[in-house]
Amino acid sequence: MKLFERVRRRLSLHEYRVLFTALAAGLPAVAVSMGILWYADYTPKVQWTWTVIILGCWWGFSAAVRERVASPLRTIANLLEAMREGDYSIRARGARGEDALAEVMQQVNAMSATLRAQRLGALEATTLLRKVMEEINVAVFAFDQEPRLRLVNRAGERLLAQPAERLLGLRADLLGLADCLEGDPSQTRQRSFPGGSGRWGVSRTSFREGGLPHQLLVVTDLTRPLREEELQAWQRIVRVLGHELNNSLTPIKSIAGSLESIIARNELPEDWRQDMTRGLAIIASRSEALSRFMGTYTRLAKLPRPQLKPIEIGSLIRRAAGIETRLTVQVEPGPAATIHADGDQLEQLLINLIRNAADAASQTSGGVRVWWEKAGGNLLVLVEDEGPGLPNTANLFVPFFTTKPGGSGIGLVLCRQIAEAHGGALSLQNRAGGKGCAARLVLPL
Repeated sequence: MKLFERVRRRLSLHEYRVLFTALAAGLPAVAVSMGILWYADYTPKVQWTWTVIILGCWWGFSAAVRERVASPLRTIANLLEAMREGDYSIRARGARGEDALAEVMQQVNAMSATLRAQRLGALEATTLLRKVMEEINVAVFAFDQEPRLRLVNRAGERLLAQPAERLLGLRADLLGLADCLEGDPSQTRQRSFPGGSGRWGVSRTSFREGGLPHQLLVVTDLTRPLREEELQAWQRIVRVLGHELNNSLTPIKSIAGSLESIIARNELPEDWRQDMTRGLAIIASRSEALSRFMGTYTRLAKLPRPQLKPIEIGSLIRRAAGIETRLTVQVEPGPAATIHADGDQLEQLLINLIRNAADAASQTSGGVRVWWEKAGGNLLVLVEDEGPGLPNTANLFVPFFTTKPGGSGIGLVLCRQIAEAHGGALSLQNRAGGKGCAARLVLPL
């Protein structure tokens, strides 16, 4: 309202200026007319009558000029005040025509229509956003800089076991969420809330509202997804174990039955000793293979946590490449970089990748190249070979899947586990610019 009053005061001053300007414009004519009228030989009645007529017309036309200028300005001021208050339904009259005033009215009406459409779109978007926030099964909280809770959805109410009316305005420490506003922006926590306990994914980001910083906190229940992942992992383990056990136990059972039938005969055949020896050898071989499988599986399941230390990546790569003796691995010089990693595990990862590349390159008498570079906040290490390439990439990281004779099928699985334990990633794909395969290792700097 202060702005509106200021506009009205300025408009009043403008009206007086227009009035005085109109009076000044007619003053010479009025002065001349009054001089002729009063100094000529006219009767007093005629003089006073024309004096009243001249002065009345002078004032009336000046006031009409003032009103003609001020009325459209008042209309525009009222329209602007209505738009400032959020009312976009009022329109200005006199917007038809080609004069300057009609163009101003047309632009004011167009601005009002535009603001009305934008406001309607903003209201619809806000309504949709609130509806989505209410329906999603993720707790969302917004805190100001104090930090006090300014926004919460239904999932957040269920998590804290209180309605929004009691939660809004409370500090984060009183809500038990102060620790979630500290530390890494994205983290996983095991803790209890009034509405439930379990494993939670906590994500935090910043935004500004009204020029002031706020924090948006998203808390996701990871218990059910983790249980589903755990169930799927157990199912995969059971399938692998069942497949390997059947591969060993089926021939053992068959051979044991054959040997039992030989012994059960009344008269043993002449070569029964050879049959027994051969059958027992097969049983021993399959038992030893089953034992190796279980040992390999135990090794895969007991990968220790990495002990992080500063490692110079160039010397580590050159040392791993020097272990391969079947061919000369080409190590291209890269930028100096030091990462925090477990040197033993990372060296084993690189040895496995270089060994796989050498195995592939030996099939086509090709070579192996290793190089690295910095990419943003990560270190990219590539091991490229000139072998036949990958016929199928779907089963590369499936435990115990292998295309090598006598392979264990856990090398790449261990490599990926080591990479992910260091916060990185490992992928394999066929080279786009030539034959062979490229192993892509990404590690955080």
